[in-house]
Amino acid sequence: MSSHESPPRILIVEDDQRLAELTQEYLIRNGMEVSIESDGLRAIRRIIDEQPDLVVLDLMLPGADGLTICREVRNHYLHPIVMLTARTDDMDQVLGLEMGADDYVPKPVQPRVLLARIRAQLRRGDKTDNNVPQRIVFGELIIDNGSRSVVLRGDMVELTSAEYDLLWLLSSNAGRILSREDIFSQLRGIEYDGQDRSIDVRISRIRPKIGDDPDSPRMIKTVRGKGYLFVKDSAA
Repeated sequence: MSSHESPPRILIVEDDQRLAELTQEYLIRNGMEVSIESDGLRAIRRIIDEQPDLVVLDLMLPGADGLTICREVRNHYLHPIVMLTARTDDMDQVLGLEMGADDYVPKPVQPRVLLARIRAQLRRGDKTDNNVPQRIVFGELIIDNGSRSVVLRGDMVELTSAEYDLLWLLSSNAGRILSREDIFSQLRGIEYDGQDRSIDVRISRIRPKIGDDPDSPRMIKTVRGKGYLFVKDSAA
């Protein structure tokens, strides 16, 4: 981060005060501006009103749980949400992603892992490829990477940052099958473990938003045993 840039604003939503304060101190030492909220209902209002650059969101909270918060803010907040989940509870992870979380980190939280995930999410908006057109048109679907916007039949499509990044990756590689390993490497910078379902969940959320039939998709096709394909001649 250069000296003239403002530090990223992070909101930690966590009712374990000790954990929240330790996490806050660690992130501040690493160049971030961090505030804490312990109540779920207040968190909803703060996320919408303050629009932090990223939210670290626990699942179990007084007032409203993490899944409820995710659902309530998603239409008003398009920045990344990193959810904290129980290590062995796959359902927590799937539900969080379905509600619009961008990533998840298992508890107990390892500060260095959390920092790496936060930095990866914050970098997403900065990535551009000069060899790829920054505006792609598929029929009535327009994907503009300059403004990170998607328009379908003249109407703006609301996507989370993670959903947008996945759609842009697939569409900018139209006609090429991308494996889950490819997607994980390019979007998250980590190796696919063979079990993570986040890509599949996001695909299922993206399809109806861009006018693709989830039961018989014409645009984003699942290629069994290989990965996903954005059809080159797609027309929304």
